[in-house]
Amino acid sequence: MDGILLVNKPAGMTSHDVVNRMRKILHTKKVGHCGTLDPDATGVLVLCIGKATKALQFLMSETKVYQATLFLGTATDTYDSSGQIMEEKAFHGVRDVEETLQSFIGKQQQIPPIYSAIKVHGKKLYEYARNQEHVDIQPRTIMIEKIELISQQDQSITFQVKCSKGTYIRSLCVDIGKKLGYPAHMTHLIRLASGEFYLEDCYSLEDIEQGHYQFMSLEDAFQHFEHYYIDDENIVYHGKKIKSDIDHQVVVCNQNHKVLAVYGPDGEGYLKSIRGLF
Repeated sequence: MDGILLVNKPAGMTSHDVVNRMRKILHTKKVGHCGTLDPDATGVLVLCIGKATKALQFLMSETKVYQATLFLGTATDTYDSSGQIMEEKAFHGVRDVEETLQSFIGKQQQIPPIYSAIKVHGKKLYEYARNQEHVDIQPRTIMIEKIELISQQDQSITFQVKCSKGTYIRSLCVDIGKKLGYPAHMTHLIRLASGEFYLEDCYSLEDIEQGHYQFMSLEDAFQHFEHYYIDDENIVYHGKKIKSDIDHQVVVCNQNHKVLAVYGPDGEGYLKSIRGLF
């Protein structure tokens, strides 16, 4: 039982909860996920099963697409609806919403929420928050490639955003609110895409429990990567280097297009094995 399984994560479960559920359903401990989703968020969660867990590090997509809804007038300590209210301001309307959203396009520094799993001095930020301990949170460089307004109804603004890995949409919602002149928090989040994995191709937990699912092969999962074809598979099976001036990672396949490994440059005119996928 090996392959990639695309899951539409339901609200109310952590990504690890989903992994544990899949371990029970599929009767295997070899299950891992590519990119955490907040418990209240729904949408694309990429799972690697069996031998495919070897591919986890390469399927951590650099770009994500989300649809989010923020609420103007109320701020919470967690930046979402699950937290305690920290600030309120009466809503008297808002202007220039589309222009404000567009102002976030590009590379920028973002401060993550304190209720997050980022580690500082070996401890997760949410542990500092729960213990009411002070901690300096360093901003991180993120990239917003595209953002567009989907709808606006009174204090609720729904938008779609394409962003870099590591972007916190909760923080983005708070920052958008500040630019519009209000405290704000995120009320809804759906991950529509993680790299080349899309929500419309995902299965619900109910589908999977009932056996209505299909694994994605490594060949399909890596179809958007650059491929390097070899005649002698034993080169890969024995971890030997391949003479080449390629200066980036490639997926090495046999002549039947079967994915064998990921190779990368060694700086001396060769490609070396980074991870065998057999």
